[in-house]
Amino acid sequence: MTEKEITDYTKVADQYIIAIFNQSTVAQPEAAQLFSHVLNAQHIWGKRMLGLRPLYGVWELHSQEDFNKISEENFKLIYLALSETTSDQVIYYHNSKGIRYENRVDEILLHLFNHSTYHRGQVVTLLKKAGFEPPVTDYIILKRDQLL
Repeated sequence: MTEKEITDYTKVADQYIIAIFNQSTVAQPEAAQLFSHVLNAQHIWGKRMLGLRPLYGVWELHSQEDFNKISEENFKLIYLALSETTSDQVIYYHNSKGIRYENRVDEILLHLFNHSTYHRGQVVTLLKKAGFEPPVTDYIILKRDQLL
């Protein structure tokens, strides 16, 4: 699997979650907080891979109406980072507490996509408890159905 394929998968899976938020007429504050966190992390890592300062904090809350716009911007950043780096390239960055770290691009991407999947699962659980039919976001099913 290529970095582009896993990025495409994450983007599609996120879009299914955003669609549920868009259909909701009732606020889902806990789910919205977690999904905002997913979007923030994607933004932060995209910016870090490009050597840019993130605009969002780790737990910054976004309006559900802004989820799609933020997601689109995030994936533009990530695709740009993929085009401008190599998987073994070392990225130097500071965490939210100002501590300096370094990781390879492939390590960052593995973390980023695992993090997104983990929290999407939490969001789906919350949305299911609120009465929503959870979307299918399993990689193999989306691949088999040729949605990727």
